[in-house]
Amino acid sequence: MATANQKWNLGIDVGGTFTDIVLSGPDGDLHTTKTPSTKDQSDGVLAGIGKIAGHAGLTLESLLPEVSIIVHGTTVATNALLEYRGVKVGLITTEGFRDELEFRRSYKESTFNPRLQAPHPICPRRLRIGVPERVDSNGGVLTPLNEDAVREAVRFLVAEGVEAIAVCYLFSFIRPDHERRTREIIEEESPGLYISLSHEVLPEIREYERVSTTVVNAYVGPAIKSYVSHLDDKLRSKGFAGELFIMQSNGGMLTAAETTRHAVGTLLSGPAGGVTAAAMIGELSGYKNLMTVDMGGTSYDISIITNLTPGMTTESWLARYRIALPMLDIHTIGAGGGSIAWIDDGGALRVGPESAGSLPGPACYGRGGTRPTTTDVNLILGYLNPDFFLGGEMKLDVEAAKEAVRLHVADPLGIGVIEAAQAISEIVNNNMADASHLVTTRRGLDPRDFALVAVGGAGALHAGRQAELLGMASVLVPAAGPVFCALGDTVANLKVSESRTYFANLATLDLADINARFDDLEAVARERLAGQNVTRDFELKRSLDLRYEGEVHELTVPLRTRTRRVTALNVEATVRAFHEQHEQLFAHKDVAHPVELLTLRVEVVGVRDTVRPRGASFGGENADEAIKNVRPIWFAGGQADTRVYDGDKLRPGHFITGPAAIENWGTTIIIYPQQEALIDAYGNCIIENGQAGGAQ
Repeated sequence: MATANQKWNLGIDVGGTFTDIVLSGPDGDLHTTKTPSTKDQSDGVLAGIGKIAGHAGLTLESLLPEVSIIVHGTTVATNALLEYRGVKVGLITTEGFRDELEFRRSYKESTFNPRLQAPHPICPRRLRIGVPERVDSNGGVLTPLNEDAVREAVRFLVAEGVEAIAVCYLFSFIRPDHERRTREIIEEESPGLYISLSHEVLPEIREYERVSTTVVNAYVGPAIKSYVSHLDDKLRSKGFAGELFIMQSNGGMLTAAETTRHAVGTLLSGPAGGVTAAAMIGELSGYKNLMTVDMGGTSYDISIITNLTPGMTTESWLARYRIALPMLDIHTIGAGGGSIAWIDDGGALRVGPESAGSLPGPACYGRGGTRPTTTDVNLILGYLNPDFFLGGEMKLDVEAAKEAVRLHVADPLGIGVIEAAQAISEIVNNNMADASHLVTTRRGLDPRDFALVAVGGAGALHAGRQAELLGMASVLVPAAGPVFCALGDTVANLKVSESRTYFANLATLDLADINARFDDLEAVARERLAGQNVTRDFELKRSLDLRYEGEVHELTVPLRTRTRRVTALNVEATVRAFHEQHEQLFAHKDVAHPVELLTLRVEVVGVRDTVRPRGASFGGENADEAIKNVRPIWFAGGQADTRVYDGDKLRPGHFITGPAAIENWGTTIIIYPQQEALIDAYGNCIIENGQAGGAQ
């Protein structure tokens, strides 16, 4: 039973199927739960908090006043963009450049497909208006801003019913005066309208990337602003007096107020928490290189962590729009538990990307779903216990799952239900393995050099097979795997990423100017972190975007210096690191070729005190006391009688040989034949793969 004077932290992650909640106390104890996601995400959040309050012996109303911090990963912005349900957006830009959003730098996802449709216009051409103004590449004003034209454009857009206006002028990242004045005019003409300025959203060179990111920010911004305000009001009405933070795509969190201004930064809000938690688990368990896979109800998210540092990218695409902000490098495919199996026009079996979601859900849920999904297949093959889904909170219908597979797959292909289920399972596993190669072998990395961290409700069902397909030696299934993203929310730090284009040849670099620019970036970042009371310290990280002279794309390389001042020695070391990184990615380097600097980047991290899981001492290896029963499970080699363990009864030191299954609340871990597992000091399940293709 919790006491009234305890201070708690809540991590909340809303997924497509379930809302995950982690409650951590000052003593290191964790409470976890799941509740179905709702149309209004705040309803599911409040329901989940009430449910987890009961686990701690409290009520919703008695818990919330004792919660100091809530960190929330949300899919509001992601869903708005993916489903094209954002607000009506207008764009004001430099005269003659209103079609930049459609030109897309001539990028086409399928180069040789003449029937490929253009992306859905989140800002139609008639709502994109060019106004007379022009700044050159050195910041000189070629054409003053025509304020009358701006005012006329704003009045037209307001009359058209826009709820947000994006502003993107040429070279505004060098001289933002015109954009700032445009904001003032918009506020005069229509107070309260959501405004997205490119020099605030992405102050970098490359016009398409900047306008795309700025327009997306305007498209999803009002939805985030409305949701965060609505949720905050609900929480306050129930007694919450702490601070609400929103998880960001860069792996950090921001205040609710700052999030509403930079809404585009929440597009990977949910899975970002999982990557953050994986780095922590890897550190605790002694693994520095990790491949994190998160398999939930609708998607399969993959990310790489090298030396406990998550990979980052500025080249993300979402819903066919470019998002050029620094974001965790997370590759996603439609391969979740709800992914639907179907037969294409050529008679081939396919799985996903369409998902059954939470409603109607897989056929076995009994909520009206009739099409076969990955969850139905896992139930048919024996991986899932129909009476122990979510710890017994949901009962699964085996016959409904079999009927869905029979009707939609087995009969059309002329095969049996089990054979069809095995085929679906293998396709899902191979789809996930192929996606894993995209973030490893295609980037000069060997998956055998990484440990696989399997999280999400369905991740541990498939992880052992993934390890076999990828030749990986070790699999980590965290104790909090079913709610891993929410766990990451509880341990995330505040983080702000700022950047500025700064073009220079490194041979003639002005170090005094570089240091002054970095100081300015740091000041902006620290200002964005102001107004919160949860950090104990700040960390500063700086990096340079470098490329060989003549190249089109650049690499982001950390700038390593023990002092605040950047010196010639620091730059030389960074250039050497650039050459090595270039060779790893492209199998080529040329140390004699001139190197150019394109962008300066600063990351300011507000470090906060977080509660880490507590380790326990090892006991005996014999885990027989945790055996629940034996049930038949279908593996690649046929059906095998498989020991099933009660995860609640497993203790650090327990050793299990495959084939076996471990049933935990929220997930089932499958230990495949020729694999063995150990429960570590933190309750994580470490699986060693006997069929690994290389050493960890």
